[in-house]
Amino acid sequence: MTFSTLFPTTRHGARTARHAAEQWLAPHLAPGDARDGDLATAAAILVAELCANAALHGRVRGRGARLVLRLDTAELRVEVTDARGDRLPTAQRPDSGGESGRGLLLVESLSDGWGVRPHHPGGKTVWAVCRR
Repeated sequence: MTFSTLFPTTRHGARTARHAAEQWLAPHLAPGDARDGDLATAAAILVAELCANAALHGRVRGRGARLVLRLDTAELRVEVTDARGDRLPTAQRPDSGGESGRGLLLVESLSDGWGVRPHHPGGKTVWAVCRR
């Protein structure tokens, strides 16, 4: 099963995409299954972080971003594509007093794998996978 939505690269756009993704996922995950509950929580955080990063670091005037979720019996894949291919994200240890820079550390710790690939004709796709 696949969910896809375009969103403007703004804080409001990222929040709207996250809410839409949560609503799509809810009926597809077994309510009483603890693993699916953990997956829903991880998915909400992954979607929030990747969409927020696209809004903050992937913004190109007049261009939006795309959120795609793919759910099957084995895994959930979260992908966010934005128009900034020149800014490739890396997980870094932030300064202890810094107020940002921890998002990709969360993605790294909550997912079973994540990465970045170029998106033609310009831009990048940041993805994360969680096994069920």
